[in-house]
Amino acid sequence: MGGLGEIFHLGIPWWHLVARAVIIYVVFFIGLRLFGKRELGQFTTFDLVLVLLVANALQPAITGPDNSVTGGAIIVAILLVFNRGVAMVRSRWPWFDRLIEPPPTVVVKDGNVINESLEKEGLSVDDVEMAIREHGVEKLSDVKEAVLENDGSISVVTKASGQRYRRRRRVRFLKR
Repeated sequence: MGGLGEIFHLGIPWWHLVARAVIIYVVFFIGLRLFGKRELGQFTTFDLVLVLLVANALQPAITGPDNSVTGGAIIVAILLVFNRGVAMVRSRWPWFDRLIEPPPTVVVKDGNVINESLEKEGLSVDDVEMAIREHGVEKLSDVKEAVLENDGSISVVTKASGQRYRRRRRVRFLKR
């Protein structure tokens, strides 16, 4: 049996862990991005189970044969640093932000649901009606515009007031 130092001994070179973490971060991000905006702002139980299972399945791809505490610390550090780097690049280069962040999608215009937008975003008419009720609007015909924002919330502008309301996200643990 090895000593206490064995739990800190890397099973693979440190740079393998860095490369694996960055590659999996990018692949996972692209996968989540392909889900669409609705998924990010309105996780269902099924979505949460899927993300947890995918994350669990990705763990061996990130760590490889390494089970050390040092390896885990390197992976956590690189994921945090890489995520912060992406945030900095997004704030400095608007073209990069537009590349990775979905644009808002109009889902209701002048009281009419835009079915193509709903299909593209994986929303139903029931989802939109629920959002407008959350804003205190009784019927779709009272809506000047409803927009699925890039964070998954739905903003509603009524015909009467022209005032814009923003729906809060339902999944609180996604807030930063």
